[in-house]
Amino acid sequence: MTDIASLTLSETTHTNGHSHTNGANHTNGDCQTNGDLQEAFIDHRATSANTPELVPGLVDQVASLGKVASLQDHTDRATLLEAARSLVYALETPREAMIRYCWSQATLYATLETGVDLGLFAILSKDERPKSAAELAKATGANPVLLARILKHLCAMGVILETGPNEYRRTGISISLSLQRYNDAYPCMTNCITSGVLALPAQLKKDGYANPANGKDCAFQRGFRTDLHFFEFMKENPEAASQFNNHMSVYHQGRPSWMDVGFYDVPSLFANVAQDDVLLVDVGGSMGHDLSEFRRKWSNAPGRLVLQDLPDVVAQAKTGPLHPSIETMEHDFFTEQPIKGARAYYMHSVLHDWTDDNCRKILKGLVNAMKPGHSKVLINENVIPDTNAYWETTSLDIIMMADFASTERTEAHWHQLIGSAGLKITKIWNAQKGVESLIECELA
Repeated sequence: MTDIASLTLSETTHTNGHSHTNGANHTNGDCQTNGDLQEAFIDHRATSANTPELVPGLVDQVASLGKVASLQDHTDRATLLEAARSLVYALETPREAMIRYCWSQATLYATLETGVDLGLFAILSKDERPKSAAELAKATGANPVLLARILKHLCAMGVILETGPNEYRRTGISISLSLQRYNDAYPCMTNCITSGVLALPAQLKKDGYANPANGKDCAFQRGFRTDLHFFEFMKENPEAASQFNNHMSVYHQGRPSWMDVGFYDVPSLFANVAQDDVLLVDVGGSMGHDLSEFRRKWSNAPGRLVLQDLPDVVAQAKTGPLHPSIETMEHDFFTEQPIKGARAYYMHSVLHDWTDDNCRKILKGLVNAMKPGHSKVLINENVIPDTNAYWETTSLDIIMMADFASTERTEAHWHQLIGSAGLKITKIWNAQKGVESLIECELA
């Protein structure tokens, strides 16, 4: 971009369309200063397309993809969506972007959570028939004027569709929000995530803009006014913990799994594994969803599957839909690993919760249990690329920064961390952009 201080008046235009010339006087007789030039230039840019030079190419890309893309094919749909989103970002003016960031996102969140609490989406989405605001107000018990205002904003933001004056019908979003497993995301964020994120700027300023490294003294404690670590806080707030578990389950919904054929070479794990041997230990495996998925997809795999987590989590897992062949074991992964010589020790989204020092403790506990030439560590986590990072992954990285003082890691960071624990990465298996990789490790 041109240095704004070097611009002449002829290069700036007021929003009323009148250009100034260098040295021109305002009607009040005051000569325009360099500061006025800078402000005029910024005002002009703030009300112009953000990156107009990208628009023609993106229009062509969207048009071309739209003719051939199959919306049932994930790659086709995701590629078209990314191009369309990039086009919006290029067309949107900085002023429009500012208002979207500052106004629409917080207010959309507020209206969504209110709708969830009212049961609005279940009522609206029970069938295809359009429903009036008055009908929905009667069904939910909300004030008709209040609900009409909320519905208009939900429609303006694409959550529901308008079919007439104060009349709306369901969409895929509203249908999904009728199910608690999906709609728990909104109270979850309010109850255990968002206040920490909003407190991040103040916390970073207080800490002199150092990279957060203490999970008990970070933005989470400032935002939620607590001395507790995130996991301690969740233990004291079981409703939030349940909402968080639901949110995590739908976050992984519809995404490629390392257990799918064509992602990771799963059969390579079966070599030299007898029926009584431990094939896979899910360390910090929560409710056992991953092991149940593994058993379902690889029902003939040899060996035992063991789920490890803290006592209260294991007790809860036993009450859920855990596959009966899966063994459970109470275990704190900061202590010595009790299962020696397993074929693979597996962790899914565990290490991103912790600082590097804590991660080293966890990994070294596995190293001491591994059998040379046989055991592997499989880490199912995000690997942020050097360029073209995906917004879901970068968003999660900022959440981890705020609420855990931890991080989503780059490939170089992963190599450094894993090497410092006595392991080496043999391969990083990837599926598609924005999906957690599988990092395969062996003893160094």
